[in-house]
Amino acid sequence: MAQDGIDPLFVDPTRLSIMSLLAASRWAEFAFVRDTVGLSDSALSKQISKLQDRAYIEVERGYVGKRPRTWVRIGDAGRLALEGHVAALQNIVADSRHAAEAHGADAEGAEAPSG
Repeated sequence: MAQDGIDPLFVDPTRLSIMSLLAASRWAEFAFVRDTVGLSDSALSKQISKLQDRAYIEVERGYVGKRPRTWVRIGDAGRLALEGHVAALQNIVADSRHAAEAHGADAEGAEAPSG
């Protein structure tokens, strides 16, 4: 049941969480992403770099007053990749359900054999 569209970068739940959060935001401040996903600054920076290397996200740096800030957003390539990944996961679930139905298992699962 291998699926086209699975992005190996999104197999990591942290990157999938970051991308999902950014897909629901216009621009997100670094601290918001860090706190929402539950990462340290350095861990989030590493994940952002990996996503930025694939052109999945855009990063802007600036200041609010005298304080430096970093904002991130999902790019067009990232949105397409995320949508393709989610669609592939949904296809895996649907294919598994169809296979189970064809095999005669109900949606709640078949009884275990006695023996």
